[in-house]
Amino acid sequence: MEKKVSKNTNKDSGSSEAQITFLSEKINHLTGHFKEHKNDKHSTLGLLKAVNQRKRLLSYLKRKNPESYTAILTKLNLRK
Repeated sequence: MEKKVSKNTNKDSGSSEAQITFLSEKINHLTGHFKEHKNDKHSTLGLLKAVNQRKRLLSYLKRKNPESYTAILTKLNLRK
């Protein structure tokens, strides 16, 4: 028997929407970190990786589920 999990539960961490949300939180946290620590070059690489990963996930979501794509853009206040 296959167990289906709703997309809006707290256990959902594998869906594209959830991963985009987690990456957006990480990006916002690192952006705030760089306001205090301008010369932190090691964390800059992590920020760039997170931004590019989110970009790839958003393009995937746009292809596979356009309704969810527009919903996540408005929910996270992202511009495209």
